[in-house]
Amino acid sequence: YIPLMMKFAWENYRRYAWGKNELRPLTRNGHIGNMFGGLRGASIVDSLDTLYIMGLTQEFEEAKEWVENNLDLNSNGEASLFEVNIRYVGGLLSAYYLTGAEVFKKKVVELGEKLLPAFNTPTGIPRGVINLGSGTSWSWGWASAGSSILAEFGTLHLEFVHLTELSGNPVFTEKVMNIRKVLNKIEKPHGLYPNFLSPVSGNWVQHHVSIGGLGDSFYEYLIKSYLMSDKTDEEAKKMYYSAMDAIEANLVQKSPGGLTYIAEWRGGILDHKMGHLACFSGGMVGIGADDGELTKRQHYLDLAAEITHTCHESYSRSATKLGPEAFRFDAGAEATATRLSDRYYILRPEVIESYMYMWRLTHDPKYRQWGWEAVEALEHHCRVEAGFSGIRDVYATTVSHDNMQQSFFLSETLKYLYLLFSDDDLLSLEDWVFNTEAHPLPIIRRNCPPEREDAEEAPE
Repeated sequence: YIPLMMKFAWENYRRYAWGKNELRPLTRNGHIGNMFGGLRGASIVDSLDTLYIMGLTQEFEEAKEWVENNLDLNSNGEASLFEVNIRYVGGLLSAYYLTGAEVFKKKVVELGEKLLPAFNTPTGIPRGVINLGSGTSWSWGWASAGSSILAEFGTLHLEFVHLTELSGNPVFTEKVMNIRKVLNKIEKPHGLYPNFLSPVSGNWVQHHVSIGGLGDSFYEYLIKSYLMSDKTDEEAKKMYYSAMDAIEANLVQKSPGGLTYIAEWRGGILDHKMGHLACFSGGMVGIGADDGELTKRQHYLDLAAEITHTCHESYSRSATKLGPEAFRFDAGAEATATRLSDRYYILRPEVIESYMYMWRLTHDPKYRQWGWEAVEALEHHCRVEAGFSGIRDVYATTVSHDNMQQSFFLSETLKYLYLLFSDDDLLSLEDWVFNTEAHPLPIIRRNCPPEREDAEEAPE
């Protein structure tokens, strides 16, 4: 059933928005936006691996052909280093690793090289915005005092290590290892990582800590760097478990109603809210459970299940059975949005992502049941005549659509749903790590002598 949803979303994108970044399904036209500079076709690049694994061969071939002939990397415009990395670099890398098609390799290495000037700062911490044509980079205007954002510069590691693998050029790995060096040197308040860091001084700019937006995927990439290295990257492992200890000591809370959530921290004062983006953390804590010491393994699996349960509650307590952008645990609220401005849902994947990981780790049938509830809610409230659209208020019985089919709906939301209902060996967690845009990257195995399998049969 989920491939049919993908086909519907894709066909409408193709009909009304081909080559643009996203589809606007109500007005039946394309949206370009300003996140990717002059790059186009975000929905195409983001969909490559989803189309491929769902067996939508004809659609995949159309997408591949577009990349070959129309993906123009010589663009001028303000591109988000982070968004271009997770969607375009991630999408092209996965397409290459799944199919071996040279065009993806050629494009991704060329694009990777265009991102390098962002790292030309006194500390080597990259700035958030880059002009892919001129190579000039700067910080987001809204970011505190010209700072770089933890989730943005902390979410490059997986892709850049693979860029080195493909190109043979060590510079990509050197850039991300340097980020880690800066972070290891700097004093961390209570062991926590604030969201804003100056790329000039290498100091924290303010003490706001979040596992949601601005912080989220930095933590995810620590545990995934360790897993992707075939569990040899001890530094990433150590950083992840230290961060987890600090998060548990300072941010993990239990509501009066017994729901476990991860609060935000503002200079020592807790803000009792959790963003939809933070709901990826159930899956993260789950995949990180395996390498905690044995006594901790069950502890982490329990914590992962509790967080995922809380995020499911944020869905089940709304009229649409879809979750709000942020939900609170204060003034009597429990896993519900109390502000009008937090009630929207933009087809985000994070809650479903945690269901997928928890299903694979525990095989508890409730995760598939919850995933199916989400499918029904998406079909009922977000499917419009020409695609899927986000909604403005998850608590309203008559929904108002936002007229945007986000590229991550095709890349993440539908892929995680498909994997939730697939066999575990489809993109097995033993062999693949997903980047934060759900693009699968292979685990890098070194020194595996190919004759090992034969050796075991030798005694015959």
